[in-house]
Amino acid sequence: MKTVLITGANRGIGLALARQYIERGDRVIGVCRHSSDELEATGARVEAGVDVTDGAAVARLASRLEGESIDVLLLNAGVLVRDALGSLDEDAFEAMRLQFEVNTIGPLRVVQALLDRLHDGSSVAIITSRMGSMADNGSGGSYGYRASKAAVNAVGKSLAVDLAPRGIAVLLLHPGYVATDMVGGKGDVQPAQAAAGLIERIDELGLDDSGSFWHAKGDPLPW
Repeated sequence: MKTVLITGANRGIGLALARQYIERGDRVIGVCRHSSDELEATGARVEAGVDVTDGAAVARLASRLEGESIDVLLLNAGVLVRDALGSLDEDAFEAMRLQFEVNTIGPLRVVQALLDRLHDGSSVAIITSRMGSMADNGSGGSYGYRASKAAVNAVGKSLAVDLAPRGIAVLLLHPGYVATDMVGGKGDVQPAQAAAGLIERIDELGLDDSGSFWHAKGDPLPW
């Protein structure tokens, strides 16, 4: 049985991940800003009130997890605010800052706070997006989201280098275009399907793959 900590666990992909890990017999710590009836029903240990942009809240989480050993640290909390050239007003630039705070700095903040809870053989899985790929960008736009995901890919690569001596793998995973509230339910993959693919990748990829960028379906993605 593994201990799996999931951020953004109250809905969408995070909730589907919590359900599937618990169904296969693992222990889940579901971290979120606000819990949900669905998350509570999974049987996960729920740690609500944790905003990944709030250093004090993340520090309190680390304190509550004193003595825990985390096998999989799954950094799923994220935000998407759509934007387009020609309409980048001050609100759009503020939204870009928010996306960097949540999507880029947030995962790094959590890893730093929980560093002592990880061990040789742990995995850190960052749920990123192929929209952070330079080579794969053929449609432009989405400046804040694309940039924040490209930046978290860089964070993940550095973490892979820094954590390798401790035997900790870092995986950068794209879940697909998932039908969640974040995209208004318009995706072509259901959360349960995305979660199953992500879990399969986390199970099969290890230290030799650390710092690499993968689709949940199993295809490597270009930088």
